[in-house]
Amino acid sequence: MPTKTLQIPTPDGQADAFAAFPDGGERHPGVLLYMDAFGLRPVLEEMARELAGHGYYVLVPNVYYRHGPAPVIELPEHIGEEVRTAIIGQVMPLIQAHTTERALRDADAYLKFLTAQPEVSAGPVAAIGYCMGAPLAMRTATAHPDQVAAVAGFHPGFLVTDTPDSPHRLVSKLTAQVHLGLAEGDMSPEALSELNQALDAAGVDYTTEIYPGTIHGFTMSDTDAFNPSGLQRHWDRLLPLLHRTLGNS
Repeated sequence: MPTKTLQIPTPDGQADAFAAFPDGGERHPGVLLYMDAFGLRPVLEEMARELAGHGYYVLVPNVYYRHGPAPVIELPEHIGEEVRTAIIGQVMPLIQAHTTERALRDADAYLKFLTAQPEVSAGPVAAIGYCMGAPLAMRTATAHPDQVAAVAGFHPGFLVTDTPDSPHRLVSKLTAQVHLGLAEGDMSPEALSELNQALDAAGVDYTTEIYPGTIHGFTMSDTDAFNPSGLQRHWDRLLPLLHRTLGNS
């Protein structure tokens, strides 16, 4: 599976990124994959390769690029519970610094770069994300409804907040099909109901699903949260969504 490291020009500098895509020299639908809070690392590269194997060009930017190239913070090979709190303490300032304005500027740059790659076919793209990447994918889709045909978010955070620009308040702008795969406890019943009501009112083609027996971070094999059946369910939902909306080779 061909892979490459790239530099994405943005209004605020250069975002380092990883891309995976099928070999053979053909063009394939583009997928913008937003990282989780722990950042760009081998497990996300593995997931990008897996997805590329199904016929997609997958671009994974380092969302924290303003603070340096990945890895922005030093991570162990396995993020166990004994170190998780300390690592969250390190990444929280990076998350808080990533304002909506920065996210939208980046989304413009990422999509422009993705769709210009010679291995990417013309047509719509998908935006997918994990943890904090889920609202980034949602913001990308609501800001670019003419380009983004699919949104998927897994063990999401920050989709329903009290802020005026909370992602759930913007879903009327969506044209994409949406799947959100939640861990048990990711959202309160009230917040999930509010999100579903907003999606219903907007007429969005969507599914929200609580994956049984999972905790936040269940797709990430380098953490104690990893749940193999949860990861498989994620592929079982994601791949048909992408095939319906983007097709593939």
